[in-house]
Amino acid sequence: MHKVLLVDDEKRMLDLLALYLKPHNYACTKALGPHEALSYLSEEAFDLILLDVMMPKMNGWELCREIRKFSDVPIIMLTAREQQEDIIKGLKLGADDYITKPFNEQELLARMKALLRRRIPVKSIEVNGLVWEGDRFELSYKKEPIKLTPKEFSMIGLLMKNPNKVFAREQLIELIWGFDSKTEGRTIDSHVRNVREKIRQTGFPIDEHFQTVWGIGYKWMN
Repeated sequence: MHKVLLVDDEKRMLDLLALYLKPHNYACTKALGPHEALSYLSEEAFDLILLDVMMPKMNGWELCREIRKFSDVPIIMLTAREQQEDIIKGLKLGADDYITKPFNEQELLARMKALLRRRIPVKSIEVNGLVWEGDRFELSYKKEPIKLTPKEFSMIGLLMKNPNKVFAREQLIELIWGFDSKTEGRTIDSHVRNVREKIRQTGFPIDEHFQTVWGIGYKWMN
């Protein structure tokens, strides 16, 4: 059974989508707005997201951009708009597909199946019992989960996937927070301290692997 996160600011639409999908072996989690969606994504992994575009405060495009900072989960944008520039904007921000409302149930199901078929699971990374699994959004040591925030998870994953490579603080901000972020270097240092402490508590020798390159940034040593 595939897990799907439904994101909309209208409860009626969430209920309708869940009603459509339940008979087709989809387990649906309903997020009433972007902030609730991010909360769910910080706690568990999903196979696919159906994301409404027109929401107040943070629209679907902005939420898509936030999700792409820490996850490659397939995203289908649901929109009442049909203008070409809106579709292109969503795809550039990392959406995988779109469908306009009101939509045909069979078309939606076909698009979802197509995305799930071509999804390539992210390989896990293992270093002396410490396992980073991108597709499950989970870091564990000796099979015991370590609870991280999305940014912390993205940071440790980036470093573990690039052993011995030095990342400057500015690079980490750009890669994890985005080009237009107002985040400063001390925020990176704070996240590094948190990650190290959370992993250190499990007994993994984090200081041997997650190293500071003084005056520059950080690197991971296998």
